[in-house]
Amino acid sequence: MPRSRPEVTRDILEVDWPFFGELCRALALHVARAYDPEVIVGIAKAGVIPAAIIASLLQRELATIVIGRPRDGADPVLIAGPPESLRGRRVLLVDETCDSGDTLKLAIHAVKAVRPKDVRTAVSFQTGKWSPDFHAFVTEKAIVLPWDREVVLNGELVRREGVGGER
Repeated sequence: MPRSRPEVTRDILEVDWPFFGELCRALALHVARAYDPEVIVGIAKAGVIPAAIIASLLQRELATIVIGRPRDGADPVLIAGPPESLRGRRVLLVDETCDSGDTLKLAIHAVKAVRPKDVRTAVSFQTGKWSPDFHAFVTEKAIVLPWDREVVLNGELVRREGVGGER
């Protein structure tokens, strides 16, 4: 049974593409100065975006795992696990945000099951009390990422209804 999550009204931080790119560059530098991952693992779907950027900047292999929530408020579930190629290697597990840590905890458990040499975590935004090993930005605000703000409908890029503040 999923645990109930309280409704929290938070201020919103809308992130544009240039700011997100700067955060990914800063995160890659932070990681490179303290850790030498052999493989970057992005948590699909949004964590794959910073993971791909970090993997490119660090010139490392990229892998993915898929974690989803069957419905709003539900606990995360593993949909597609990590590849066996992580065995014996240093892994950096990347997601876009971390609040409760539920998704990252599940991802860590899944990655450790294939017996890597080491696993560390990184996020673009730390928004709650659970702390990953690396983060680029800490805020209590709710994050609206560029790919959440706009979508393609009928061949046109349109602002998604009900996402972020009005301009």
